[in-house]
Amino acid sequence: MSDEQLELRWDPRPGDWGDALRAVTPLYRWSPWFATALTTFGAVLVVLGTLPAGIFGMVFGLIIALLPVLDVYISFRRNPVAAATVTATADESSMRMMTIDGTAYTDLRWSSLAGWLETNRSFVLRTGESTSLFPVPNRAFGAQEERRRFRELLERQVGPERR
Repeated sequence: MSDEQLELRWDPRPGDWGDALRAVTPLYRWSPWFATALTTFGAVLVVLGTLPAGIFGMVFGLIIALLPVLDVYISFRRNPVAAATVTATADESSMRMMTIDGTAYTDLRWSSLAGWLETNRSFVLRTGESTSLFPVPNRAFGAQEERRRFRELLERQVGPERR
């Protein structure tokens, strides 16, 4: 058990939100696959000479691929504190996050988390509510050692990773 605090800092990006949503929301996770299938099916129809149906499939495949990306980007841009630099302190009891300008503060108690998971880009912390996600991007950590310590802290306080 460690009494040391981890000090983190990052500049949020729309990709952080997108990564978190893809990790926990089936619509965001599967939309690229549906888009690829629909676009491929549309291209096959065009090759077979069914131009209107083929174009329809390809256009809607593109729309299905773009909608989640646009949704994340627009939501990120509309949120007044979304792009503000975040500092965080994680210890055995909680993770305290605050924007540098002081406009947002969260004291996320480990006991309030329903689970967590690690992606290639970040750690995603989930509360019991489906809309409450807290992505902590890998760039928040100064070194691999800090990422390892954070993962161990999550395993101790929240439990094993749950997808």
